[in-house]
Amino acid sequence: MAAGGGGGGGGDKLILRGLQFHGFHGVKQEEQTLGQKFVVDVDAWMDLAAAGESDSIADTVSYTDIYRIAKDVLEGPSHNLLESVAHSIAKSTLLKFPQISAVRVKVGKPHVAVQGVLDYLGVEIMRYRKA
Repeated sequence: MAAGGGGGGGGDKLILRGLQFHGFHGVKQEEQTLGQKFVVDVDAWMDLAAAGESDSIADTVSYTDIYRIAKDVLEGPSHNLLESVAHSIAKSTLLKFPQISAVRVKVGKPHVAVQGVLDYLGVEIMRYRKA
C-alpha cells in the first residue's frame, strides 16, 4: 500500500507545534509598537515514504527550514491581521518547497484585550498547491 502524500485531509505530513515568537502584528498602535507573543502551529503535507525508506534528510523537508519561514514572518515587518501572517507563512512554504502539496497554519495571540479567561485567539488557514 502506497503512503499518501495527499493534500490536507490525510496522508503523511510534517508537524511543527507551539512555535513561539515575539512580533509586532495587529491593528492597534500598541501592538505594533510594543509587540506581543504569538504561537504558531504548522502542518505540511508531503509524501514521506522515500525518507522513511532511505533515512536521508535529502528525501524530506527539514523542520528547521519551515521553522525559519515562520520566524521570518512573525519577527519581520508588521501585518495588521493574523490572516495575513498565516497566509504569508503558507505561501512562502509552498513556494520554497515544491514537494509540499498542502499546508495548514494556525497563528494564536495568547495575550489579547478580551474580558474573560482564554488560552488564545487566532486563525487557522489551509492552502493547497495550485495544479
